[in-house]
Amino acid sequence: MRRSGRVSEVFLAFLRLGVTSFGGPVAHLGYFRDDLVVRRKWMDDRAYADLVALCQFLPGPASSQVGFAMGLHRAGALGALAAFVAFTLPSAVLLVAFAGGAALLGGPVAGGMIAGLQIVAVAIVAQAVWGMAHTLTPDAPRAGIAVAGLALALLLPGAPGQLGALALGLLSGLVLLRGAPAASSPALPSFGIPRAVAVTCLVLFAVGLLGLPLLAAATGSDTAGLVDAFFRSGALVFGGGHVVLPLLQAGVVDTGWVSAPAFLAGYGAAQAVPGPLFTFSAYLGAVSSVGPGGLTGAAIALFAIFLPGFLVLVGVLPFWDAVRDRPRVRAAMRGAGAAVVGILGAALYTPVFTTAVTGPGPVVLAVVGFVLLTAFRVPAWAVVLVGAAGGVALAVT
Repeated sequence: MRRSGRVSEVFLAFLRLGVTSFGGPVAHLGYFRDDLVVRRKWMDDRAYADLVALCQFLPGPASSQVGFAMGLHRAGALGALAAFVAFTLPSAVLLVAFAGGAALLGGPVAGGMIAGLQIVAVAIVAQAVWGMAHTLTPDAPRAGIAVAGLALALLLPGAPGQLGALALGLLSGLVLLRGAPAASSPALPSFGIPRAVAVTCLVLFAVGLLGLPLLAAATGSDTAGLVDAFFRSGALVFGGGHVVLPLLQAGVVDTGWVSAPAFLAGYGAAQAVPGPLFTFSAYLGAVSSVGPGGLTGAAIALFAIFLPGFLVLVGVLPFWDAVRDRPRVRAAMRGAGAAVVGILGAALYTPVFTTAVTGPGPVVLAVVGFVLLTAFRVPAWAVVLVGAAGGVALAVT
C-alpha cells in the first residue's frame, strides 16, 4: 500500500519523543497521542486505542510496539525501524554512558529535576485520559466499562489486572455494543504486511523462545546465553515497563552475571532518562560479566530484548487486518477501547500520581502542566522543560 509519510519525518518525530518522553510506558502513550494523534493526525483516537489494546495483549514493550506500528503505518518497514531507533537510542546511549561511569546522578538539583519530570508525567497521562475519555466513552455503557476497567486494574495490580480489564472490555463490548452504529468506529488504517512475512515472524519468535536455551546449553557460548536471557525477558513480559524487572533480575542477577548493587544502580539511572524502560537492558549488557560487555554487549542485549515483541506484533497484524472490520470484532474493540481509558486512569493514580505527587508543591506543578497542555496547547516537550525547572525550584527552596 502507498504510505503517506517519509522515513525522515518518522525518525525526527520519534527522536523528539525519545528525548522528552519521561514517566514510563503509560506516559509514553500519552506523549504519542498528543504528538502523533492530536497534533500530526497520523491516525484517529479510535484507531489508536485499538492499537494500544492489541499491544497490551501481546508480549513485549507495549509503548515501543505502539510506536513501531505507527512508524510502520506512516512510512512502511523503514518507518517502523526509524521509529524504534529514534525512540530508543537516546535513553540507551545515556544508560551505556552511565555504565561507563560518564553520568553522575546526585545532589538536590539532579534529584529535583528527576522529581519534576515525574510530575510532568502526571499531567501528560491526565491529558491522555481526559482526551480519550471524550472520544472512547461517549455513552453510558462505555463509561461503565471504563469504570469497571479502572477498578479491576487498581484492585488487581500489574499485568493480570490490565489483561483482565481488557478481557472484560472485549466481552462487555460483545454484549452491550453490538447495536452501535458502524459510523461510531470508522475504518482503521491497514498495515499492509503480507501473511507470509507474518508467519515467518511468528516462527522466528517460537524458534527464538524454544531454541535459544538449547543453543546456549549445547554450545556453552556466553554470547548465546546472554541473547537467550534477554530474548526470554522480552518474550514473556506483558505490558512492558516495570513488569520486565523480575525477569531481568532472574536472568542476570540470580545467575551472577550482574551484581545486585549494580543492577539497582542501573535501575535508578533508568528512572532518570526518557524513553522505554527496556533500554535498561543496554546498561545490563554493558556491565555483564558474561558476553563481550561494553558497547557490543549493550547492543546485543538491546536487540535481543526488543526483538521478540516486534516479531509477534508483525506476526499478528495481518490477521488483525483481516478480522477487525467484522461487526462482532468491532463491537469487542469498542469495549476494549473503553477499557483502555480505565487502565490509563488506574495508571494515572498508581504508579504515576502516587509516585510523583508527594506534597502541595508537586500538586501545583502537576496542575500547571495539565493546564498548559489542555488550555494553552503548549507542546509536551516544552511542558517537560517547565516540569524539570519546577522540580529543581521545589528541591532548592
